[in-house]
Amino acid sequence: MSQNTFLSQLNIGQSIPSASTGLNHIVCENGTLHNDFSPVDSHQITSFKECDAKTYQHVVAKATEAQKIWREWPAPKRGEVVRQIGQALRQNKESLGALVSYEMGKSLQEGLGEVQEMIDICDFAVGLSRQLYGLTMHSERPNHRMYEQWHPLGVVGIISAFNFPVAVWSWNAMIAAICGNACIWKPSEKTPATAQAVQNILEHVIKHNHLPEGLFCLVQGGKEVGEWLSKDTHIPLISATGSTRMGKKVGEVVGARLGKTILELGGNNAIIVSEHANLDIALVAVLFGAVGTAGQRCTTTRRLIIQDSIYQTFKDKLVNAYKQLRIGNPLDSNNHVGPLIDQDAVQNYMNAIDQLKNEGGSVLYGHSILEGQGYESGCYVMPTICEGDPNYQIIQDETFAPILYLLKYSTLDEAIAIQNGVKQGLSSAIFTDNLQEAETFLSAMGSDCGIANVNIGTSGAEIGGAFGGEKETGGGRESGSDAWKAYMRRQTNTINYGKTLPLAQGIKFDL
Repeated sequence: MSQNTFLSQLNIGQSIPSASTGLNHIVCENGTLHNDFSPVDSHQITSFKECDAKTYQHVVAKATEAQKIWREWPAPKRGEVVRQIGQALRQNKESLGALVSYEMGKSLQEGLGEVQEMIDICDFAVGLSRQLYGLTMHSERPNHRMYEQWHPLGVVGIISAFNFPVAVWSWNAMIAAICGNACIWKPSEKTPATAQAVQNILEHVIKHNHLPEGLFCLVQGGKEVGEWLSKDTHIPLISATGSTRMGKKVGEVVGARLGKTILELGGNNAIIVSEHANLDIALVAVLFGAVGTAGQRCTTTRRLIIQDSIYQTFKDKLVNAYKQLRIGNPLDSNNHVGPLIDQDAVQNYMNAIDQLKNEGGSVLYGHSILEGQGYESGCYVMPTICEGDPNYQIIQDETFAPILYLLKYSTLDEAIAIQNGVKQGLSSAIFTDNLQEAETFLSAMGSDCGIANVNIGTSGAEIGGAFGGEKETGGGRESGSDAWKAYMRRQTNTINYGKTLPLAQGIKFDL
């Protein structure tokens, strides 16, 4: 599929609006102009002007009005709309997946997989729309009934990152929608076209169902737009995905107004490979975890903790596998690894390896920028394997690039200590066929991450499980399980159907 084909199918022209309220597109005359280039070949995809303050206020007003109508729809009826969104995504999967690949740089298979995640969360949300359960409790007072129910929050702000330019929005928006909320989406300024493409797909569903303008809103822009969302008291919940530094700022600002946050931030994920592991499946998992999306996933495998008895054997297997990786245009299905998002990311890649060397580490494979035909964008790098000490500062930090650090351990306790010995706590895994090792890793004495896997890698979470992590990863949860509760407000109700007024705790108050 050519670039022009999937852009035209998704109605992406030379420029895209600064904002959209679902039915109407808004271009801000005074907004700063940004050009959107593909890291694949440096060709310009589109351009947009940043949303200005006046337009932002207009969008918030429309979303607030829409939510008041939407909250009156029965939840299963809201689920039917989400079902139709899933169908629209199915019809546009090939084009949208190709655009994700071309604008962000991940492989075509991963681009298609990201759209499949959107479809899956729609399916999940449809079922959930009939399962927004509350509890009924027994009251200590006679002739009283107690129960809890869940009400819509209002308008939900969604700030998404470039590495999953559409899926993360859907995790939030589809759950928020069946919960009765309107959504305002600020995508990364590095991936505006995919966001606009999704908005274009939504428009058909919005019109077909005569939905109010403002139910799904989009505001394009950078840091300033995110700050407006974070400070806005009309938006009770901000769900933000990105760096720990960004998340701390969002959390501080939203917390100051006692708003709610869902923060999905950095990951410095590790895989432990035991001497009891099946090394063949471990190798595949490590390889995909480390180089998938060119190391630009929050769940990317960044640290590989290998038992000393098999360290050399597994290291040799890994280096040999890296030598077989094909790096190039991600739209070519023969390639495994595409480019980094931009040249700033390339510089961060180079700086991280230089810092590792300065701290005493060594490079086993990689450490180069690819040049020549097919690599003209300057965003293609060699996936790199390094050795070092777990206490090196660069290994403690997250670098959004395909750099894998090999670390050695003797005992499982030592491996778990290394795994947990970083500030981030998103995803983790152990490869072992030893039951005691597996269960220890999953126990309270084991991984301190929000995701802990046995015999699968750190990447590739399914939408049925709540996604998120601990410590500086933010502590929030998106997508499956009971994550829907974050998008609603809980209310406890007590009904007295008797003819007297007994008080709780046996208190007497007689006149």
